[in-house]
Amino acid sequence: MEENIQLDSLDRKILSMITTNARIPYLEVARECNVSGAAIHQRIQRLTRLGVITGSEFIIDPKKIGFHTCAYIGIFLESAHLYPEVVKKLKKIPEITQCHYTTGVHAIFIKVYTKNNEDLKHVLVEKLQKIPGITRTETFISLEKAFDRQPPIL
Repeated sequence: MEENIQLDSLDRKILSMITTNARIPYLEVARECNVSGAAIHQRIQRLTRLGVITGSEFIIDPKKIGFHTCAYIGIFLESAHLYPEVVKKLKKIPEITQCHYTTGVHAIFIKVYTKNNEDLKHVLVEKLQKIPGITRTETFISLEKAFDRQPPIL
């Protein structure tokens, strides 16, 4: 089990600001926190070194590049011991953007983006359901993403 990193109020304020706007200049964060730009830089480096912050990225709107169907798929396995091998094969399917090992009725839960429903059917029938160890799938099509956010900085 991973350890919890102790965060002070300055760490929490910095994290709150940079998760709201990843492009915010360090000097603006420093002014808001009443510390120097160097102090903010050092704190962010420390939080990165500790693994609290893991990289930065640009977020692509899937619809703008032609992916109009978002689906969540629950995967049933023949046996739980097949999980590592199935995940290796799932990683090779580019339409899958997230993969989780879960409790409950599904052993694996994935998030998939496809161009349309016909493309989703192709991914299901020609890619997923041909992976040895997968006995069946259950698909949920997302009609709309209401929100997406980072965990709260408490």
